[in-house]
Amino acid sequence: MTLSDTALRAESLLQRFRQVRARSLALCQGLSAEDMMVQSMPDASPAKWHLAHTTWFFEQFVLGRDPAFRPRHPEWHYLFNSYYQTVGPMHARPQRGLLSRPSLDEVLGYRQRVEAAMEERLSRELEPALAGIVELGLQHEQQHQELLLTDIKHALWMNPLRPAYDDSLVANSPGTSAALSYVAGRDGIVEIGHAGDGFAFDNEGPRHRTLLQPHQLANRPVSNAEYRMFVQDGGYREPLLWLSDGWATVQTEGWRQPLYWQDDLDSAFTLGGVQAFDPAAPVAHLSYYEADAFARWADARLPTEAEWESAAEHLPVRGHLLDERPHHPRAASGEGLLQMYGDVWEWTASPYVSYPGFKPLPGALGEYNGKFMSGQWVLRGGSCATPHDHIRASYRNFFPPQARWQFAGLRLARDR
Repeated sequence: MTLSDTALRAESLLQRFRQVRARSLALCQGLSAEDMMVQSMPDASPAKWHLAHTTWFFEQFVLGRDPAFRPRHPEWHYLFNSYYQTVGPMHARPQRGLLSRPSLDEVLGYRQRVEAAMEERLSRELEPALAGIVELGLQHEQQHQELLLTDIKHALWMNPLRPAYDDSLVANSPGTSAALSYVAGRDGIVEIGHAGDGFAFDNEGPRHRTLLQPHQLANRPVSNAEYRMFVQDGGYREPLLWLSDGWATVQTEGWRQPLYWQDDLDSAFTLGGVQAFDPAAPVAHLSYYEADAFARWADARLPTEAEWESAAEHLPVRGHLLDERPHHPRAASGEGLLQMYGDVWEWTASPYVSYPGFKPLPGALGEYNGKFMSGQWVLRGGSCATPHDHIRASYRNFFPPQARWQFAGLRLARDR
């Protein structure tokens, strides 16, 4: 006797649910309860809140669709709602680190209860629309897995002891990267945007035509050694290299080098503590402003997201992405376009706006992406903290231009 296609899909979704949820807890191994409630800045969130919020998502949007479902702690919805105005008010984002209650044990119990209810629901037949919401919730949790890592890294860096997230994450021996060169990109009318039957967020579509001018992309991301030359050449002291808002931010924040770099310009704070960095590895933790200034210093520019996607869409998703434990970006060698996936998110020259014909999801889930299409810039390709089965060529990440606590770097482009 064989299972029906519907049953097979349900079993596959159940297994994926278990795997994704287990990874979130695995990423918290070694963290204390005190570690997990620290909020080091308004843009970051405590690890405990990430665990609770990703649970709230399933409780709110999947289990809550059943009129008979009754949450044990309905008052927690206020605490763990992030920005879904249509489902109710929420606790102020900058104050998430004040939530000593519920305790970590209570949050873990909350996860267990919701997981049990979800497993029971996933054991029964799901209509396609509900299965789609479950998959959205899993993709959402994978986003928070990366945020959990970048947020705890920032929190530990703020500690004068500079403690390691994981002492076993020893720096790799210095690598060898391919010499910087340029690869001609496609030009003329091309199509970009998600195509096919696999999952995609609403902001990845619709697929549409766009015009590319003749251009070239660098074969790899900019390295630590190359960015160090920019620093040593006075890049942070030359206003002509910077956008106006970027120069104002440099002056206000006192930036003199990438986030986490030590003053010796040879070492940086990593998830394994302060370690010598690999000069050949991709530079990370740059803001859009820094990426743009470096590109101008290098007599180049940032690629547009259409140029990036056109080059990446036929490449396999293969690279240094998150497996079981996170690491730091690594050097790579070879031919052609390298490291299009993994290591560092790559800032593009494209503002985060809607594609032609874009329509957000109906209802509260329409708040997921569309309402942030203002004042942010697109990054592509994933990082060493991005789950492998979460990234694809059409994936559009986005952050404000001053954000630098993510694993973000750059790839150069130029006209031809």
